[in-house]
Amino acid sequence: MQWNDTYLRVRYQETDQMGVVYHGNYYTWFEVGRSDFFRSLGYSYVLLEKEGIIMPIISSYCEYKIPAKYDQEILIRTRINSIKGARLEFNYQILHKEDNALLATGKTIHAFADKNMKPVNFKKTNPALWIILNKCTAEVF
Repeated sequence: MQWNDTYLRVRYQETDQMGVVYHGNYYTWFEVGRSDFFRSLGYSYVLLEKEGIIMPIISSYCEYKIPAKYDQEILIRTRINSIKGARLEFNYQILHKEDNALLATGKTIHAFADKNMKPVNFKKTNPALWIILNKCTAEVF
């Protein structure tokens, strides 16, 4: 499976009074990873939306291992775990850039839908991108 790497530095606004990243910000980082993943394929959410496709999250999960802290550089690793019909699952790893310590893991499951929130068979709607996304799930490390 193809991983896409995105780097960012933890901003002060993302931390809580304990000096660690507030748990909800990991989901924002997942979104950053997803957007960069699509860009790495030469595609974007903007293009999907112009084609009338949206990708609402229907399930999400995050497991926190080690707290991220202000000003640390982190690595967001994103990959597609599976794609079937109207569903797409992303997996994530949040790592400390300096030593590759695993900070968190997570996943989000999305539906391919039209703007009325009705499921769309993405294989029929955009066969070219469907093939590209499937190739991303086929590689084994």
